[in-house]
Amino acid sequence: MELPVISNNAPAAEGGGCSSSGCGTAPDGLAHLPDHIRAKVQDHPCYSEQAHHYFARMHVAVAPACNIQCNYCNRKYDCSNESRPGVVSELLTPDQAIKKVLAVAAEIPQMTVLGIAGPGDPLANPGRTFDTFRQLSEKAPDIKLCVSTNGLSLPEHVDEIAKHNIDHVTITINCVDPEVGAKIYPWIYWENKRIFGIEGARILIEQQQKGLQMLTDRGILVKVNSVLIPGVNDQHLKEVSKVVKEKGAFLHNVMPLIAEAEHGTYYGIMGQPEPTQEMLQELQDACAGDMAMMRHCRQCRADAVGLLGEDRGDEFTMDKIDVMDVDYEAAMVRRKAVHDSIIEKLEAERGVAKPKPTDIPEGSRPVLMAVAGKNGLVAEHFGHAREFLIYEASPEGVRFISHRKTELYCGGMDACGDGDVVEAGASESLLDRNIRILEGCEVVLCSKVGYEPWAKLEAAGIAPNGEHAMEPIEDAVMAVYKEIAATGKLLPQTDSLKVA
Repeated sequence: MELPVISNNAPAAEGGGCSSSGCGTAPDGLAHLPDHIRAKVQDHPCYSEQAHHYFARMHVAVAPACNIQCNYCNRKYDCSNESRPGVVSELLTPDQAIKKVLAVAAEIPQMTVLGIAGPGDPLANPGRTFDTFRQLSEKAPDIKLCVSTNGLSLPEHVDEIAKHNIDHVTITINCVDPEVGAKIYPWIYWENKRIFGIEGARILIEQQQKGLQMLTDRGILVKVNSVLIPGVNDQHLKEVSKVVKEKGAFLHNVMPLIAEAEHGTYYGIMGQPEPTQEMLQELQDACAGDMAMMRHCRQCRADAVGLLGEDRGDEFTMDKIDVMDVDYEAAMVRRKAVHDSIIEKLEAERGVAKPKPTDIPEGSRPVLMAVAGKNGLVAEHFGHAREFLIYEASPEGVRFISHRKTELYCGGMDACGDGDVVEAGASESLLDRNIRILEGCEVVLCSKVGYEPWAKLEAAGIAPNGEHAMEPIEDAVMAVYKEIAATGKLLPQTDSLKVA
């Protein structure tokens, strides 16, 4: 059988977000949870593999101060051209935040979750944070409330968290060993003074673990975030995963370090390496033996708005919100109808179990494929993709692995391939950089691809495929896997797939 050839006639899909079939935990990734906990998270876009494609979230930036210093963090204000934690375009007062939430919830009826995640630490700004939550509980009672914290001040605020019906908390825990922590945290601000090095890390770890236990004892759900830092905590995170699971955390999100020099972080300036995609996947798979792993995290800005995989924050700046006429009572009626419809669809999807594939030769190796997708379909032009979803096909089926961010290579009929990027003193084209980011993948599925990227993808050992445009992603990935299997190229004694 010949390898698939491209089709240039498929229409592009409307909408945003990522695939509806696999960004995150596996469909049964939360099956270990008790029914009452699973019921809380299965429709939460930040936790559920299915729900985050249908329900939207937003963050409000009301917490400017922070009580620790992380070597990977540099909070930036009035910044619209970076997408990473700690970055915001507008710092809001609680009253402004409420006005923004009501406007967004009226315009985006899929919104179900409001989180406070910075740009500093929400619990280092308790007045601003809990004033925001108090008003939201009164004015938008149908919106779930979440808070993210480094955990240093967590134990003293558990009562307040419970009081405001905040039943989802994220704690960033990068270590459980103070010697490892001293390499990540230069200092903490504790009891009105800075404490440095191992002693500061020890206090932080003790507070994090104490707060985690207090939350889970009260039935408050805890997700743990960890930043993977090569040579610092890459092996240690396996122990972190075991410890936090024992204390009741239900989900672990291992995220790659962002250490680009232009961000101005200590790690970036000092040239700390970022983890490779292979390193991240290996660690996530290793930790998955201890607890459910989250794989769809986008490391969102502290003022992100919309579905995961998109950010509509520019539509809801305060100057635009100030002139909006929001009828929130009418909006709540509309929102309920939209939510009910989505939940009905999700319930139907949960009742369908996908069988393992047949007609795959025993001993066939897995294959990584990159997908330019929208709304669960292979629906994006190669040059228009800002990220590729990475799937693994194997005799066990199809599973989502990660997403890889890319630059917009093609901005229109006359703008494809314009511009270079410079890294470590060397210049490369946007196209070459995007192909390098897809290293390790053997196939890229998209709706269309131009002649130049087609040739360069083939030269890099990646087979372009447009024969499955507008098909559900997992179905398309498995179809291509079966096509490759039919050539005999998946058996152990054969070489990796090469483009004919």
